[in-house]
Amino acid sequence: MYLFICNLSIVDIFLTSVSVPKLLHMLLSGNHIVSSAQCYTQLYFFLAVAVVEDILLFVMAYDRYVAICDPLHYPQILSQRNCTLITIGIWVVAFFNSFMFVNLVLHMSSCHSNLIQQFYCDVKSLTKTTCTSSQLLFVIIAVETSILTGFPMLCTCISYVIIFSVVHKMKSRKSRSKAFSTCYSHITVVTVFYGTCIAEYLIPADSDILDSVFGTIYSTITPMINPIIYSLQNSNVQSALLRLGRR
Repeated sequence: MYLFICNLSIVDIFLTSVSVPKLLHMLLSGNHIVSSAQCYTQLYFFLAVAVVEDILLFVMAYDRYVAICDPLHYPQILSQRNCTLITIGIWVVAFFNSFMFVNLVLHMSSCHSNLIQQFYCDVKSLTKTTCTSSQLLFVIIAVETSILTGFPMLCTCISYVIIFSVVHKMKSRKSRSKAFSTCYSHITVVTVFYGTCIAEYLIPADSDILDSVFGTIYSTITPMINPIIYSLQNSNVQSALLRLGRR
């Protein structure tokens, strides 16, 4: 789990590094123009790290499933070698998928407008500007969303349904509490991540203000609170907060 948490921290750093520096440059300089090269580079890295986080959250849910539902086989199923291979595979798949998608977008012309109502280049904003083979783009987005977002989210939910059923059957209240305590942080992160992601991409296309608000939460606020959520699970952090509260 700590290997996956470490990768989640790296993803959060990348996610904010892709969007926030350019936003700060726009605010300080007053220049809101983004070149095509900057836009597609930003789209490439943002899409890649978003896919990494999506799949990584599912793998972390599976980690909790094995630890609670099949603890005797945990060292074998999620050995250091297997976890390393899974992690490498996630990054390779995410960056390859992002390369293929951006390569497709590059071959599409913009005819409606060159104005993006967002502070970073994302898929939803670019779909409003493309006119060549837009139907093909929408189909590919739908397929990618189903495979890389819908399927991991569904598997995560199924994992926790099984986990809750197993924990509920435990006779000892202490055992139930201990099992649930290992899942609180991940459940919170998953809820925040998928909640903001779904809200951003399901709001109407003409709601530019809401789009910007949820885009900000998704790309900056969520990566910022993830380390805080996991830090609160650490006993040393809890003790430090208690001492601070008493003072």
